[in-house]
Order: sequence, then structure tokens, then C-alpha cells
Amino acid sequence: MKFILLMVVAGFLICNSAASQTTPKTARIVQLEGAVVKIFSTARAPDPFKPWQKSAPSESTGSGVIIEGNRILTNAHVVNYASKVEVRAKEGGDKLSAKVIAIARGIDLAVLELEDNTFFANRLEPKRANLLPEVKDEVLVYGYPLGGDSLSITKGIVSRLEFVSYNFPTAGLRIQVDASINPGNSGGPVFAGDKMIGLAFANVPSGQNIGYIIPNEEIELFLKDIADGQYDGKPAMFDDFQTLENPSLRSFLKIDKSVRGMVLQRPAVKSADYPLKEWDVLTQIGNAAIDNQGMVPLRFDTQVRFQYMVQKFTKNGKVPLTVIRDGKTIEIEVPVMASRPRLIGSLQGGYPSYFIYGPIVFSRATLEFRSFFNGNAGALNSFAFNAQPLLTRVADEPSPDREDLVVVSSPFFPHKLVSGYDNRFGAVVYSVNNTPVKSLRHLVEILRDMKDELVVLKFDQRSGESIVLPHAQVMQSTEAILADNGIRFQASSELMAVWNSPSAK
Repeated sequence: MKFILLMVVAGFLICNSAASQTTPKTARIVQLEGAVVKIFSTARAPDPFKPWQKSAPSESTGSGVIIEGNRILTNAHVVNYASKVEVRAKEGGDKLSAKVIAIARGIDLAVLELEDNTFFANRLEPKRANLLPEVKDEVLVYGYPLGGDSLSITKGIVSRLEFVSYNFPTAGLRIQVDASINPGNSGGPVFAGDKMIGLAFANVPSGQNIGYIIPNEEIELFLKDIADGQYDGKPAMFDDFQTLENPSLRSFLKIDKSVRGMVLQRPAVKSADYPLKEWDVLTQIGNAAIDNQGMVPLRFDTQVRFQYMVQKFTKNGKVPLTVIRDGKTIEIEVPVMASRPRLIGSLQGGYPSYFIYGPIVFSRATLEFRSFFNGNAGALNSFAFNAQPLLTRVADEPSPDREDLVVVSSPFFPHKLVSGYDNRFGAVVYSVNNTPVKSLRHLVEILRDMKDELVVLKFDQRSGESIVLPHAQVMQSTEAILADNGIRFQASSELMAVWNSPSAK
């Protein structure tokens, strides 16, 4: 009898002890899961080929995680161009309206606020780790991938750490994991132990068990940037470098074998007062030594591209560098910038500008417009042969003579005024009545102030017909063409203001 009693007491003690050990762990898991939300987004993206309208609404889902300040962190691509955003908790219930208060498309991060902050009353944000995880560390990916409606958790390990390009021109640290990451996981937190190490944002569809995480270091930089209510972007260097491996190159530079670094091939800025010069050998960024492959140590077992150190050492808009120039070692400070101006830029979350002149739609060339080249080898070859600026000038910077490229962004609207002319879709306008066109705004000003009876449009390419139109008839036809095609406005708002403003002459 005593033996049975002892067994019962012992069993009670063991169970009680086990409960005392598992309860805190269970509480932590419940807290982590409660911080993960499902995001519902309805977006209307731009239509670069019909710039007067938006694309049809599209619905998608993603994930997010609660952070300090009663906010939710997610990926930018989850809420990009969203006209409606809603959030739902793990336990279900009603969707809550949210709005995007900050977005960084380059590094793919965004912050949401809810209209009803009582949602956060019993929810705590997860702690974020201060250090990067190590290769082979176990991780758990939380989120709401396709295939179900409840919270999903997948397990894996850290495969590698790299400094890579995200969305041009932004680069950042990236963690690769072998945990399953699928559509819908985007924006969900990733944990090592009970601390968040980053945010899931991408996978490789053609690969196996390859997923990517935005680490906390990039998240902290983003949150610090937006603290003043505005996102300025990450500091970066846009100079072109080459490796210092070849013996003949070393001989040309009169560099000793012991010197390690990278050779400046092309400075980012052409002005004479720019601190970096062609053939400079960059040996150090801050106090980090650069090897002949352009790598610096991230820690004892990992190396990354030296450009990573820009975000570490930049102060007051400049980064300190050590270079060898003409055999002498000098220390300089180089200005950094978040982006580099391009003649063909990105919409960056905006909608395309346009101007309709009779049967022709003019727009500004953007990277989004150039997407019609994708998978179209015929168009690519034709445009290349024709020295078309959409191909040849994609890397150029704007200048006073050419602030942007003006393209015919849509096929001509059917009208007798363009009878006999070939379709000029994608053609870049060079001049109007022999006046070179500097920008889309400039084109509108030229047409607004036009006194000539005929308008002669020439295009910037090796061959292809020019177009001659009767100006007065084009002006008279525009309203009817707009009505026939169901278009409300002749131009985007900023260009409509130019069109309606008094002539400068």
C-alpha cells in the first residue's frame, strides 16, 4: 500500500515538474504565434501601355509581424500599389482595416498601422536578435502561405549570409535558409529560438529548399530611417571596380604583391572634384581591409562584398576610404547616395505620366514600360539593330539636354490622321519641328505653343519613318478620340496643368 502511495506521489511530482517546465515554453510559443498576422491586399498596379488607366484590381495575401509602436512589419511587395489593406489575427475573426505608413521598395519592407489599436492590447511584439545568426543555426518560419488558412510553421537551418542586390539599385544583407517559404509567407517573421532574426521575403521557384530572409540589421536601418516620417533610402557607392588579381594589371599600377584591394574602373561622378579617380586601388573601407576579390570579413567564418561596409561606416553622407594613388597611400571621404539618377527610371510606386495628342499617346520611358522586351527576342533584336535608346541609353544619367525619354506608349488610336503610317509603339521622340525634345514636359510645352500649320515628329533611331500631322486637325480630333476610347483626361494631372498654363512666349 505504501509502495502504491509512493508511486502516486512520485507520479504527481513528475507531472507537476514537467508542467512547470513546459508551461513557460508554451507561453512563449503562444506569444510568438499571436504576433503573426495574415495580410489581405487589393492592389491596382499601373498599366504602362495604357497610362491613362490602372490595371484591374488583383487580390493577394501575405504575412506580417507586430513590432513596437502598435505597428505591423511586412514586405513592400505584399502591399505595393494596395488600394485596400486588411489584417487578421491567428485566432481568426474580423479583418481589420490597415494603411501603409512607410514603404521601402528597394529593400522590400513596409510598415502598417491599424485603424483600431485595441488589436494590440493583449499582444506583444517579439524580441529581435541583435546579432546575425550563424550558418547551421535552426530557424522557424512563421506565416500564412497558400494551401491553407491557418498559421504555418516550417523548420530549417541557415545556409549562408550574403550582401546582394535586392531591387535595383538597393543592396543589403540576405540570409538564405532551407526552410520552406512559399507565396503568402512573404512578410512573416523568422525565429531562432524565441528571438526574431528577420523577415521572410522570397524563394527560388526553380531551386529546392532555397528561401531568403531580410535580417534584423536591414530592418533596424529601415525603422531608423522612417523615424522622422520619411524614407530616405540606404547609402551606397555606385562606382565600378575590378579585381586586383592579374599580374599585368599590378605591373601597370606599380603595385607590390603584398597590396590587396580593388581597382576603380569608373568613378560614379565625372566631376573633377570627386574624391575617387580612375585606377585608384581601394584597400580599406573604414577600418575593414578589402581583399583582391572585393570581400571583407563579416565575422570569422563569413565574408561579404565590401560595399556592405558603406552602411556601417557612413557618417554625415560620406564614407571613409583608404586608396593607393600613384604609389602613395591616401585617406579620402567619398559622398554616398541612396540612388543614382537614370534617364530611364522606375515608377517607384507612382503611376505613369502621359499626354494624348490626337491619336498618339506620349509617356515617359520607365523600366516598367521596357518590360515588353521580356521574353520578346524579336523586339529586342529589332530595337538593338535600330540603336533604339530604350536599349542603348538604359544606364545613362539625365542631362540638361535630355531629362527623360519620351515614348509612344500605346498603339495609335484608329483615326484617319495617322492613315498610312506604321505603328510607332515604343518609338522614342527625338524632335518636334526640329526642336530636340528634352522631356515629356518639354514636349507638351512645344505642342502647346505650336504656331506652325504642320507638326513633324522625328524619332530617335537608325531608321523608321517620321510623322507629319496637321496641328489644328489634331487639336480638334482629340476630344472625340478621348470620348470614343472612354478616356476621362487628356493628360496626367501635372501635364494637364502645363497644357492649360499660359504660353511662355
